[in-house]
Amino acid sequence: MTKRKIAAYGSWPSPISAEIVASQSIRLGQIAIDGEDIYWIEQRPEEGGRNVIVKCDATGKLSDLTPPPFNARTLAHEYGGGAFLVHQGVIYFSNFKDQRLYRQIPGQPPAPITPESMCRFADGIFDKKQNRIICVREDHSSQNQEPTNSIVAVHLNKNHTGEILISGSDFYSSPRLSPDGARLAWLTWNHPNLPWDGTELWVGEIRDDGAITAAQKVAGSENESIFQPEWSPDGTLYFISDRTGWWNLYRWRNGVVEPLAERLAEFGLPQWVFGLSTFGFADDNQIVCSFFSAKRIGIQENGRWHLARLDTQNLEMEVIPTEYSVIEEVRVGKTFAVFRGGSPTTPSSIVKLDWRSHRCETLRRASQVEIDPGYLSHPQSIEFPTENGLTAFAYFYPPQNRDYRAPAAELPPLMVRSHGGPTAATSTMLDLRTQFWTSRGFAVLDVNYGGSTGYGRAYRQRLNGNWGVVDVDDCVNAAKYLVEKNLADGSRTIIVGGSAGGYTTLAALTFRNFFKAGASYYGISDLEALAKDTHKFESRYLETLLAPYPARRELYRERSPIHFVDRLSCPLILFQGLEDKVVPPSQSEKMLQAVQKKGLPVAYLAFEGEQHGFRKAENIRRALEAELYFYSKIFNFDLSEPIAAIKIENMTPRGIGYEQK
Repeated sequence: MTKRKIAAYGSWPSPISAEIVASQSIRLGQIAIDGEDIYWIEQRPEEGGRNVIVKCDATGKLSDLTPPPFNARTLAHEYGGGAFLVHQGVIYFSNFKDQRLYRQIPGQPPAPITPESMCRFADGIFDKKQNRIICVREDHSSQNQEPTNSIVAVHLNKNHTGEILISGSDFYSSPRLSPDGARLAWLTWNHPNLPWDGTELWVGEIRDDGAITAAQKVAGSENESIFQPEWSPDGTLYFISDRTGWWNLYRWRNGVVEPLAERLAEFGLPQWVFGLSTFGFADDNQIVCSFFSAKRIGIQENGRWHLARLDTQNLEMEVIPTEYSVIEEVRVGKTFAVFRGGSPTTPSSIVKLDWRSHRCETLRRASQVEIDPGYLSHPQSIEFPTENGLTAFAYFYPPQNRDYRAPAAELPPLMVRSHGGPTAATSTMLDLRTQFWTSRGFAVLDVNYGGSTGYGRAYRQRLNGNWGVVDVDDCVNAAKYLVEKNLADGSRTIIVGGSAGGYTTLAALTFRNFFKAGASYYGISDLEALAKDTHKFESRYLETLLAPYPARRELYRERSPIHFVDRLSCPLILFQGLEDKVVPPSQSEKMLQAVQKKGLPVAYLAFEGEQHGFRKAENIRRALEAELYFYSKIFNFDLSEPIAAIKIENMTPRGIGYEQK
């Protein structure tokens, strides 16, 4: 064994370069099954973030279906999801550039089936009886009002934007046809709720002319979140509800709602995007499902996802052993299931499971780079004390590099990461961005602060009215927990986050005196500006996270870092996409100007052509290298590798961004 060299934390050379992180990190998205064929979406940084529909046939042959320049991505709710469907080998998808629906027959180029319009389409299903697609439509044609959402029928031979089937509510999702095509189920909700706050599940009958009649509410309310309605092969409606405080499985049979798997575990997810799925039917009496257990259940590990098979007759659940700690996007065929899985040593992957033999086959991996295990840090699930006598959760990644170790008396710099959402969660799936830092000698702490999903409704609601307080306290207390255990250097603590996590980052740096540096990716600095200028889906979100606006305008100002920059006393780097409609560039620009006036070390990198979340390989690489360079200057790391990032002292103002001289 080669003797490990001694070098300071943060300066270790690593084979996990920013270029590898950027170019090899394909994002695997929506999955669909059509007979024996499997389809999924790949978002490819090397193609400018283009979303490509990929097919795997019964022989295992892979082929790209969406030709350039087509990009299978919808902007409904801005976050998209549910961008394509497949019926008998024909693909129907939303194209990013014009948001029209296209049909692609095998061997032919895509052809539009909707005209040019201000409409966006998502979450579609094929109605064979009526030869139409039933989907969610978001209509942006009204210039002075917010978009209108509805469930529509797009007839394949009419070249129209759809015939409205269901309307009147603020939002819709999950239209699902019964096997006989006679009934339609759907979800709906209204402002100020988001789908994880409260939704309603409805069912209606489909008349011979295709209209919906005799609609009735099955479950849900303003205080009950319903997730993924799904019809079984025998025509029974199943769904997930958090009516007990946890997202568990239920069914609606003979007009009665019955619980199926009551556990202190989450079978559902926050519906930030359309088309999410955690279960499907192997046959009339067998469900293949996934669930997250925050606490240890029997011999099952905590802090991870599990795959299981549920017998709908005797309600017995059998956990299917897999190597994956994250299991998402579950789709089920006659003899197999497909899901997106990952683990601390396996990146996001499309996995095919024979649900009878339990044999898994990897069809596609997000990263094709094989990383030596000696450079990979394994997460440790931790619980730590936080405010009001409560407990919060995080994953701790210690520094790891097979070639290097630090001097005996040195402790590593600590990077605390606050995820976006804020109603979301981090996971233990291998993320080369995390390993980029740990392999260089950083400790990374990924915090599932109060408000995160996976820990029940009560935990999710800790953030209600307390955004900018609970999340910040949990991030600070998580860091203090490690520092007190001598696992990190308290004088070199960093907080990093994107979107809502960027807000938590800015709030922590402004309202707490603990972290020594921070990085905000398209983060929110002015809550009042966000309340006035954001998209429909989240336009009333802050009423739950904070309070009604403008009635409580003073609270919005009290929680906005932009108004208290005088309290910020440490270096900050900001990253922003210039086409971001969720968090407009003005948010980062105001923060930059305010910090500049204080004379603190600050940097700002703005990227043309990027929206909410960076998709282009060159921009992902540039941002990561700039962040590393920034920390090297702040904490005097002696970088042993050349990087192509913009050097802070060489940056000069140009309009609303910076560029290298």
